[in-house]
Amino acid sequence: MDNTLTNRAADNIRALAVQMVERAKSGHPGGAMGGADFINILYSEFLSFDPSDPTWINRDRFFLDPGHMSPMLYAQLALVGHFSMNELARFRQWGSPTPGHPEVDFSRGIENTSGPLGQGHTMAVGAAIAEQFLVTRFGEWMSHKIYTYISDGGIQEEIAQGAGRIAGTLGLKNLIMFYDANNVQLSTKVDRVSKEDVAKKYEAWHWNVIEIDGNDPNEIRRALKEANEEQNRPTLIIGNTVMAKGGVTADGSSLEGAVATHGQPLTAAGGDLEKTLKGFGVEDIDELTIFPDVAKYYAGLMQTKKAKAAKKKEEQDKWEKDNPALAAKLRRFFSSDIKSIAFDEIEQKMDIATRGASSTVLGELAGKVENMIVGSADLSNSDKTDGFLKQTTAFNHHDFSGSFLQPGVSEFTLAAICNGMALHGGVIAACGTFFVFSDYMKPAVRLSALMELPVKYIWTHDAFRVGEDGPTHQPIEHEAQIRLLEKLKNHSGEPSVMVVRPCDADETTVAWKMAMENKKTPTCLILSRQNIPSIPVDDRYNQALGAQKGAYIIDEDENAEMVLLASGSEVSTLWDAKQILNEKGVNVSLVSVPSEGIFRNQDKEYQERILPKDKFRFGLTAGLPVTLEGLVGDNGAVFGLNHFGYSAPAKVLDEKFGFTAEQVAAEIMKYVKR
Repeated sequence: MDNTLTNRAADNIRALAVQMVERAKSGHPGGAMGGADFINILYSEFLSFDPSDPTWINRDRFFLDPGHMSPMLYAQLALVGHFSMNELARFRQWGSPTPGHPEVDFSRGIENTSGPLGQGHTMAVGAAIAEQFLVTRFGEWMSHKIYTYISDGGIQEEIAQGAGRIAGTLGLKNLIMFYDANNVQLSTKVDRVSKEDVAKKYEAWHWNVIEIDGNDPNEIRRALKEANEEQNRPTLIIGNTVMAKGGVTADGSSLEGAVATHGQPLTAAGGDLEKTLKGFGVEDIDELTIFPDVAKYYAGLMQTKKAKAAKKKEEQDKWEKDNPALAAKLRRFFSSDIKSIAFDEIEQKMDIATRGASSTVLGELAGKVENMIVGSADLSNSDKTDGFLKQTTAFNHHDFSGSFLQPGVSEFTLAAICNGMALHGGVIAACGTFFVFSDYMKPAVRLSALMELPVKYIWTHDAFRVGEDGPTHQPIEHEAQIRLLEKLKNHSGEPSVMVVRPCDADETTVAWKMAMENKKTPTCLILSRQNIPSIPVDDRYNQALGAQKGAYIIDEDENAEMVLLASGSEVSTLWDAKQILNEKGVNVSLVSVPSEGIFRNQDKEYQERILPKDKFRFGLTAGLPVTLEGLVGDNGAVFGLNHFGYSAPAKVLDEKFGFTAEQVAAEIMKYVKR
């Protein structure tokens, strides 16, 4: 095959990438120069998409893992028509749509936010699971490929083990990953830090592995063709590429393979900009341009892709006419419609752990939300996500008829996979583990927040009352940590995550209602291991609907001297303490604050109504006092912990730490006397 025009397009990508980084005076040109050949062949000859309809649900997806290689992606998408030369010229600048690491923007062909290495290709695993889930339910007409691109750094990140193992175990035949193996990373050569045999590792995980010269277009084509024909396993294409391919110094010597080209402009690495760009065919090194012959070539390719997409859309139209009920269901799946759920009709038992109440709701959701996928990091019978599992089956090798993911002990991987499912669309993703192990998930939760993905995080065993398991399993600082993220606003002005820590079974039902209705941000449900007394109020569910405003009054006293506030299991402790205080002639009101972020988003009048500024406020938390300090303000106090937990039964810990109703009432009395 004549590769003259193909190579010319790849050189155009290289040139644009180099120029972008030089103009910004920062960035990563070397990898983009080496990867240009693969991404050019992928987008021009294999990737199925409609450039005029970037959100088409049946498109192939491309997930970039090494976000520092954004110049390569932006340059490629410029050839497609999604970016202008002016936008590329403003790479890494204020207000530019070309940030240093790509941020998800379907309208421009960017399928995921990437940067923290390892997460991008793990999201691709999630997207591949979502695709297989949907194909199982709607037919092969909906099948499409999930492509992803990984670097040496992504291979080294620990999350890659979970992603590789899970993809191989499930047999994700629709997943194709290109490994840009250039033996160079930011500060050294790869062979200085790793001697592993990557091919054998992925073969052991049951991947189809193909090794090629990653800069040879014919070998790239052959590998992609073979990968597309694979019917049993995910495919890893190991592309041995050249870092800074085509880079030269002032004396004309090669700069290829130099570590210095990884993370700085070519000139800062000793390269000669003019000679390098001239070698790529650039006539005016001061102007970013798409070569006329390349522009014409890609214009023709885009017309072909539009025509192929139109044909696939015709197939979908015919399928919809022949299957109106399924077509309606598909539309519901992609709109995340949950109107069929009557949360007020869910019957909860009294005085149960909120993880148990969550299990009851999950059992209802399993039967009524057909596109919900729940996963648990080998804890389903303890985090009670098995309430969902009992109504369905777990995914298995080539079997996606169920809707439960068992990824093994891999919390970080699970969270990133859920992000990928949410990015793909058509499914609602949720995952569970112990709250203390949310530490493993935090990098993925942060990306959920950045990408505004409605992933549902189910975190149980929420406090020191985990008891005998001891301090390793007792979250103390964790609620404060996640509520820090809750304080950040997203692009819509909403809290970047919705954190809800319900205080009893009915409030747990409402918390799930909030989670399922939240389509803008991730939701973090923080649930108890131990049983919690139900708040003894008539029509408790309707009262608990106040949680939808973040905070609400559970028990109001018109003569209150102070306001007691808490979330989770501490609310019932305050309820009992309130009875003791009342017997002593002390009048107090009680407020549940399951979600500070939502409460802070209410109007000032409502906030003042719930937490009057002229009232002393006493907060109780099983975590760090800082968790509630912002709510009690200067005119108040918080009783919490400033140490790790201990191994002992929960009731013993309550006594030792001062969390019995009697002890809390005595603590409050100190402020009454004051």
